[in-house]
Amino acid sequence: MQLNEIFLIDAKRTPQAKAGTSLMDVPVPHLGVELVRYLLDKHSIPNDSVDEVVFGNTGAPAKYTNIGRIIALEAGLHKKTSAHTVHRNCASGLEAVSQGFLQIASGRAELVVAGGLESMSQMPLIYSKEMTSLFAELMKAKTFGDKMKALSAFRPPHLSPVIAIEQGLTDPFCGLNMGQTAEKLAREFNISRDDQDSFALNSHEKALAAQSEGKFDAEILPILIGAKLNKLMSADNGPRVDCSIEKLGKLRPYFERKSGTVTVGNACPITDGGSAVLLASAEAVKKYALEPMARVVDVQFSGLEPERMGMGPLCAMDKILSKTSMSVSDFDLFEVNEAFAAQVIAVQKAMIDKKEAARFGVDRVLGEIPKEKLNVNGGAIALGHPVGSTGSRLLVTMAHELKRSNKKYGLASLCIGGGQGGACILENLN
Repeated sequence: MQLNEIFLIDAKRTPQAKAGTSLMDVPVPHLGVELVRYLLDKHSIPNDSVDEVVFGNTGAPAKYTNIGRIIALEAGLHKKTSAHTVHRNCASGLEAVSQGFLQIASGRAELVVAGGLESMSQMPLIYSKEMTSLFAELMKAKTFGDKMKALSAFRPPHLSPVIAIEQGLTDPFCGLNMGQTAEKLAREFNISRDDQDSFALNSHEKALAAQSEGKFDAEILPILIGAKLNKLMSADNGPRVDCSIEKLGKLRPYFERKSGTVTVGNACPITDGGSAVLLASAEAVKKYALEPMARVVDVQFSGLEPERMGMGPLCAMDKILSKTSMSVSDFDLFEVNEAFAAQVIAVQKAMIDKKEAARFGVDRVLGEIPKEKLNVNGGAIALGHPVGSTGSRLLVTMAHELKRSNKKYGLASLCIGGGQGGACILENLN
């Protein structure tokens, strides 16, 4: 079957903010609405011409079921526009892009807006099972006596909340939280605390340099923030000017207190943000006189054991390179999501060690990623990891950097909680 080509017309993201800071009061759909509106207005796409809107999101707010549809309608798209929401943990944004990729490739769509968003600030605290049972009994009680009887079962510990974000970051299959999976890789690959802290510092330094040089300006769409949406935010607030090896070294291990090496300093922070891309077929490019930024060459996903989920990029990159008959040396830029410094370092080690790679079902040496090609503007340790958005945010950053630096091919990849990896190849057309 001959597949249609898929073109990335444009790509934008919001600034990213540490949870509990600048974006904490912003309604969740707002992280996607302005992006969609911008992409359509800039390229003069009529509101009734988009075939599908797809957004990735993991902490679906109860108030905004099928947030993809809400974003489409609030952005002013025609009511006939189909829209849906997808969830693939850390790669939800990439899954949204893959859905658009497949629809256009198969001829089922010509124009798709795809992306992801996450407000980790607004993930809720949940009542305990005992407290919800008490509320249920109260609702069933008909008399004053019945109500008092139900209330008599109350105990102060019933008010202890269940932290939704903590549950979401713990794998139900292996029982480990994401930080513990990073600790496992650090031990198995003999990755030192110093190596992790040095990697983290480098991420901050590159991100700060990129901000200073205005490299993010083209990819970030300033967003209105605050409870009244009356302030403007135009830059990520994650990169730290005061970051140093000395300060990173003073942080205590967070996930394994006694013998661990993973800290809040060499791991990605909990973050809010959104990102989106406009995808088009060759026919739509002609019809609307569009000028594509890039061609989406392929998107692939792969699986592995949940307790070593951080090795997902190794498996996904192996798969996509095999499918496209490309090699590591073909690429000018790499974006590998920095969930944890230990996890990215482990992936790099396995890419040049056949024995280590074989542990994860990869039967060859993929090759070394040159340092000057990896996360050239910093990664999630500095910029943050809004879980539902990161998969598409990597593509936004890569598309703009390929264009800015006049490079040809970029490969983006990330690990996925639950034991998966995702990868996508972009070809610069500018």
